[in-house]
Amino acid sequence: MYLKDFLAQEKTDKNLAEVILFLSSQAQDVKKGFLAAARNAIADEKTKNMYGEEQMALDKYADGIFINGLKKTRLVRSIATEEQDHIIEIENPKNDFGIVIDPLDGSSLIDVNLCVGTIIGICKGSVLDAGKDMIAAMYILYGPLTTLTVSAGSGVHEFAMDEAGEFFLRQRDIRIPEGKIYAPGALRKDYLPAHAQWIARLEAAGYKLRFSGSFVADVHQILHKGGVFTYPGFAGKEKGKLRLLFEANPMGKIITDAGGATSNGKTAILSVKPEKIDQRTPVYIGGKKEIASIETFMRER
Repeated sequence: MYLKDFLAQEKTDKNLAEVILFLSSQAQDVKKGFLAAARNAIADEKTKNMYGEEQMALDKYADGIFINGLKKTRLVRSIATEEQDHIIEIENPKNDFGIVIDPLDGSSLIDVNLCVGTIIGICKGSVLDAGKDMIAAMYILYGPLTTLTVSAGSGVHEFAMDEAGEFFLRQRDIRIPEGKIYAPGALRKDYLPAHAQWIARLEAAGYKLRFSGSFVADVHQILHKGGVFTYPGFAGKEKGKLRLLFEANPMGKIITDAGGATSNGKTAILSVKPEKIDQRTPVYIGGKKEIASIETFMRER
């Protein structure tokens, strides 16, 4: 079953379905950029983004694909992306949706041909709404298969791209299983005490370390195999590294809708009202058991 037919079968709001279908259609254009980068070596061209981080040519390319497409179609009212320092307002929008996008998560892995992805959240109103108010979230994973995972009110479902660029249903109603994988970001020497003790507890319980450096890819593995991903607050960056709007909230919605949980170590991330588009947060995301355990550690220490 193709994505369009699936959304119709699930009785997804037609305006929301139109947005999801448009965003999914941009995957092919993003993929074309990978081939161009390999041929022209543009992946080695780097600038700095608004956060002072290295920004690869493909980050900017993917950002342009989504922004220009959304401006042309006028399907949403506002757009916030990880590559821009302001919220983009669309003139005469057809809908009141707000879109948050990490156009190319994990782009530092492109030059070694590892998995990267696009993360998207869809809000009914402002892009600065709390994550719990998101009406849909999705991510596109550019790996051996190009896959789309989406949650739009009827569970979490995965689609794969065929030869014609169409997404067909691969797995319906994904539920995060029990598992013993942990994907830990940040340097161990910089861990804060409670987090370090919690990691030691996971290791003692037999959790296996699996960390690629691509947030979207690592969380995708947790979704399918169970366990927990974490990029905590750490020495020098106690507020964390990952962005609340572009990374934590959309992926948090998907994991939560699949029966998991997400936390900043003290409270559910999806309950946090963003104050600005570049707000950062510690991230713990995965099975409910693991998330409950880190919150217990944080309370007791």
